[in-house]
Formats: sequence, C-alpha cells, structure tokens
Amino acid sequence: MTTSESRPTTAPAWGLLFAIAGAKLAVHLALANRYGYFRDELYFLDCGRNLAWGYVDAAPAIGLYAKVALLLGGSLPVLRGIAALAGAAVVLLTGLLAWRLGGSRAAQGLAAVAALATPIFLAIAGLFSMNVFEPLFWTGCACVLVRLADGASPRLWLLFGLLAGLALLNKHSTAFFGVAVFAGLLLSPMRRSLATRWPWAGAGVALLVFLPNLLWQAAKGFPTLEDLRNVARTGKNVVLGPGEFFLQQVLQQGPHLLPLWLGGLAWLLFARRGRYRALGSAFAVFFVLMFAMKAKAYYLTPIFPIVLAAGAVGLDELLERRRRLAGRAWPRLAATAFVVIPTLPVAPLVLPLLDPPEYVAYTERLGFEPPKAEVAHDGPLPQIFGDQFGWPELVADVAAVWNGLTPEERSRGAIFANNYGEAGAINLFGPAHGLPPAISAHQNHFFWGPRGFRGDVLVVLQDDRESLERLCASVEAVAWHRHPWGMAEENGVIWVCRGLMTPLPELWPELKHWN
Repeated sequence: MTTSESRPTTAPAWGLLFAIAGAKLAVHLALANRYGYFRDELYFLDCGRNLAWGYVDAAPAIGLYAKVALLLGGSLPVLRGIAALAGAAVVLLTGLLAWRLGGSRAAQGLAAVAALATPIFLAIAGLFSMNVFEPLFWTGCACVLVRLADGASPRLWLLFGLLAGLALLNKHSTAFFGVAVFAGLLLSPMRRSLATRWPWAGAGVALLVFLPNLLWQAAKGFPTLEDLRNVARTGKNVVLGPGEFFLQQVLQQGPHLLPLWLGGLAWLLFARRGRYRALGSAFAVFFVLMFAMKAKAYYLTPIFPIVLAAGAVGLDELLERRRRLAGRAWPRLAATAFVVIPTLPVAPLVLPLLDPPEYVAYTERLGFEPPKAEVAHDGPLPQIFGDQFGWPELVADVAAVWNGLTPEERSRGAIFANNYGEAGAINLFGPAHGLPPAISAHQNHFFWGPRGFRGDVLVVLQDDRESLERLCASVEAVAWHRHPWGMAEENGVIWVCRGLMTPLPELWPELKHWN
C-alpha cells in the first residue's frame, strides 16, 4: 500500500534552531557548578553504580544515564552537562515540531524560544533527572503523530511505539501519556487508524521495549506500585484544588505564555479541519487525568512543548492573515520579545543566579513565595535549591563522628542513612574522608541490603532517641548537623548506637522505607 504524505512547504530553520538550542545549552553549562549536587542526583549516581532493569521509584534509564556520567568522572558539570544537552534538544525538537505542523521559519523560531524561556523548562534542565529527558521523548512521539496525521506510511506507528517504549524506560508516567494519546485518537479523525493493525503493532513494540522493566517489577513484587500507594496513604504530596492546579500551570509555564499555549491548544483542536485534534485532545485528557490523580503540578510539564509549538504556528498564521502585518518582521520580533523579556525577572527564581541571601532578599522584594510540591520540605530556600546545599558539610560531620570511634568499633561499624540523599552524599563524598559506603533502607537502597553488616555499632542520621532505643542497647547523641541553607529535615542529631538487639539482616525487612 502506498501513501501520499502532506509535507511542510518550508524547510526547517536549522541555523536558527541550533542557535537557540545553543543558547539554552550555554546558559545551563555556565551555571552547572553554581551550587551543589541535588538530593536526587546523589541517589541517581548510586543507581548508576548499581545498574538494574528497575528501581523502586524510577525506571531503569536514569541508572544508565548516571553510569555514563560516572564513566565521564561523575562531576557536577558532567551531570548537569548531560541535562543541559537534553534541555537543548527539547528546544530544537519543539522548533522542528512547529515545522512539521506547517510553521514558517518565524514560527519555528518562536516555538524554540518559548521552549527555552519557559520557567519550568529552565528549572528542570538545570538538574540531572529523568524529568529533563521526558519531554524529549514525548515531543518526538508528537512529531510522529503529526506525520501520521499528514498521511505518512502507517508503519511509522512502529517508530511511535519505539519512542514510547524508550520513554517508559525513562519514566513510568509515560503510561498516562499513552492513555491520553489513545483518548485523543478516539476524539479525532485519526480514530480510523485504530481499525488497522499498525497502531496496535506500535503498542506491541512499546510493550516489548518496556518488558525488561515490567519483568523486574513482577520479580520484585511491583515495588513502584507499593511506593505510590505509600505516597498517597501518607499524604506526602501537596494536593491542589482545580483552580490551584491550573494556576500552578500558569506560574510554571510563565503567565505571559498562557495565551500562547492556550492558543496552541485551540489551534490543535480546531485548525486544519481538526487534522491534529488527536494531539490537542491528548493534552486536554492528560491535564484532567493528572488533576484527578492528584499529581504534582510539574508532572504536566513534558506535554507542553506540543502546545507551545502549535501556539507559535497559530500566532504566525494569525499575523499572516492580517494584511498590514503579513510578511513583516517586526510583529514576529515583538512576539519573541514578549516571550523572552517577562522571563528575565523570573529567571533568578528557577536558575542558580543568586547567592542564597540574595535569593531570599529578591523573593521578599517580589513578595513571592515559591509553592511547595511536598508537604514535609521546609527551609529558607525552595526545595529545588535547598536540596543542593549542605551535603559535603553533612559528610564531614559524619566523618568526625566516625573517626571518633575506636579502630575496633570502626571495623564492626556501619553508617546508616535514613534517606537516599544522605546515603548518596556519603557514597560520593565519603571516600575522601575514609568512610565506608552507607547503608539505608530507603527506596532502592533497601534492595542493596545491609552489605553483610550485623549492626554492632551504627552511626545513624536523621532519627530520634525513642525509636533508636527500641532497637539498640546504647544510644548516644554525638554531634549535631546544621546548614543554614539546606533543607530543615537534614538539620539534626548524629547518633551512635551500640548493641543492636536484633541482627541487622533479620531486622532489615522491618526497616523498609518506600515513600
């Protein structure tokens, strides 16, 4: 069977798009070493040291990314450099999506600039995590859907399935993106494709790519589902009402970009006789789905390049329809300036441009308090910055306690961290102080176990005397860690516990902490 694909009438603006993506890359590379390692980055490095087909709270790809970073030295510039490359690729791909939608060079440039200047994209591309890769895969899927809507060979569903499978290996939330896309197909003219074998073959490819992680989950008793149930049961995340949820999207994307992405949604739903309605409907369904599931507000972020690209195309077409503006450069330049300039005063809120005292003073002048995503996280800085402070100092304090033990106690001792950030910090910075690897029962550290240690002497972080006295014959508060800019939860006593009443291997299942 042959198909006739409708192709864009303009060429990709490669030079312009690479220049904008290069600017994005340069910004993040310049700031890569400005603060310190983020809590999750420390954990992901541990995942990279222990490659597997899955982790309690993450799909397997993040361990592979981290392994690459470790092979390149594992430094902060290396980690953030990988994230910056992914962020720049999102900018490039957003511009190319605008081209696939039929956008002119100006529309492609505006779409790319919007992806660069959106505050939440500035924030996530500054940290090494699966979040910076997620929009890359989703926007790639969108490009394939546009080609299919334009009449390309239905065999492209196999490419869609490959990208979706890789996206699932990056982050499990892609499953909900898949649900939204399926609903979008049903609500659009593309529903006819579901009567053919190719979309289902694409789904089969995605499942096949994802299968190793699925088998790992089954072998481990589906720990990710248990972790998610624990999060819901304990009320870990801040739950937003419908108005608050929408407002968070407006703030994260930038209030000035609201007309662009809402216009993009409308364009996808109604322009070109609904040819691209599947994408617009998928966006709307995903929005409602995330709210209904009480997801964190930023979970919607990876789907926004789709509506930003469409909004840029729609705006350019609107300008072309107005006779006095058609073909003129200044309206496009004005639109680009409107996208960039309002982002400038917001940039210090999402990028490490200011020293902490200056950041606090800046937010006080603005009268702005960054919203929280998790209930328990408190500190003078928002979590995205606060979790980058205090880790080397914490390890130095632990080292002082560890070196205060007798040689005989150190030979039988271990360092027990109550969360993966502490464990990751000790594993990264500890060797320089002569510290052994940390043990922890938090998240995937639980699977890595007590490393043969029985629990004769434990240096314990972030716990309380009452809990420890139920487990140990002797509990001593030896030191106090505090960092003025770190998260408040990390400020506390460092304990030394002796005489664990139950051998640690037997006690280990009871210590499991997935949340």
